This record gives sequence, C-alpha cells and structure tokens, in this order.
Amino acid sequence: MTEPVIDLKHLQKTFGQQTVLADVTLQIAPGEILGLIGPSGAGKSTVIKTALGMEVADGGEARVLQTHMPNRQLLGRIGYMAQEDALYEALTGAENLRFFGRMKGVKKAVLAADIAHVAAVVDLTADLEKPVAGYSGGMKRRLSLAIALLGAPELLILDEPTVGIDPALRRKIWSELHQLRDEGRGILITTHVMDEAELVDHVALLLGGKLMAYGTPAALETQYAVDSIEAVFLKAEGVA
Repeated sequence: MTEPVIDLKHLQKTFGQQTVLADVTLQIAPGEILGLIGPSGAGKSTVIKTALGMEVADGGEARVLQTHMPNRQLLGRIGYMAQEDALYEALTGAENLRFFGRMKGVKKAVLAADIAHVAAVVDLTADLEKPVAGYSGGMKRRLSLAIALLGAPELLILDEPTVGIDPALRRKIWSELHQLRDEGRGILITTHVMDEAELVDHVALLLGGKLMAYGTPAALETQYAVDSIEAVFLKAEGVA
C-alpha cells in the first residue's frame, strides 16, 4: 500500500479559549489533490501550519512524507505557498526565483530551465527583470506560486494560491496542478473559490475547526443531494 504524503490523525489545537482544530483526521496520497475548503477562520491555515510543524498541535499526530515535522531536511521536497507573500521586494522576480531555487537545492544546471518553466506557468516571463516592489498584489501571488513549484517537489501545499488571479490564468494553473498530480505528486490546496473545489480529487470541508464532510466532489454532492460543492458547503453550514 502506498504511504500517504500527508497523514493527519486526530489533530487538536486551541488558542486560549478558542478551539481551532477539533479531532481533524485526513490523508493525502501521492497522485492526489485534496481541496480544503471552509470560511475564513475555519482552521484551514492552521491545518497547514500544524502539518508543517509551524504550529505545535495540542493533540493528535501529523506526519508529512512519512516524517514528523518540523524537519528541515524535508523542506526541499515540499513546495509551500503561504497566504502571505514572503518575497524580497528589492530584488527582481528572477532574482527571487534564483534565491529560493538555491535554498530548495535545485541543481544549478537545471535552475534556469526550471525558472523559465514556472514563470511561464504563472504568466510572469515578461516581468521577471522588474523589481518585486513594483509588482501588483496578483503578480506577487503568482511569483509566490512559481517559487512553490520550483524543484518539482513531491508535495505541494498551497494556501489560497489563486486569490487575485484572473480566470484564464487560473485555468492554466489548474492544468499544471493536474499534470503534477498525474506525475504522482500529492497536492493540498485551500480555496474559498467553490468552482475550484470541483477540480480536486477529494474535498475536506472544515467548519469551526471540525471536519464536516470528506470525500470526492461527486460523492459529497450525492450525499447532500445537491449539484455543486458550493451547495454542499451551504447545506453543511446550515444555510440551505
């Protein structure tokens, strides 16, 4: 049996009196895209940060690539894109990509070709020599995604990667994600764009820190007797 690339079991996390994660269990296999959906404050980013060891869980177990996190040696095998862009604004887009490529251990012989590929995926080729300080918010998101894609990571963890990106480019990015999935990569993506949740292999719906629904988009739509993941979300939340 193939080992999961992310294996979270009974995660618990509180901040003060607030329970942010309550008994969250989910897995992602190689060659699978899991979409983590839910409203702002549902706990999506906390799931990611706990999985990566950026937050310490109060209970449960989190393993990434069969290893307890944090583990610095694994970072080169993971492409991570946070909600907040962490870029060097005084540098150009190309300089940011070269810096992060070296940090991730991408071999010098292939770094230039890798940068050219990921820049094309996010439609930044024409802007690579411009300082990031002059980028729009959407361009910074695209550069952050390009950095996450560098080095052909075994696992991609993308927190709201398509915010501020136009629909045509979003379609191109999803095409790339599906190709990476088909090559055997595991992908965890959070999104509040409900039509994107139709493009994943499994959906995990988080509400108030609890996993309310978990399954393929088709199975969840059947279970809730609706015709879209957005309707699943509304029904689970008690709105519809």
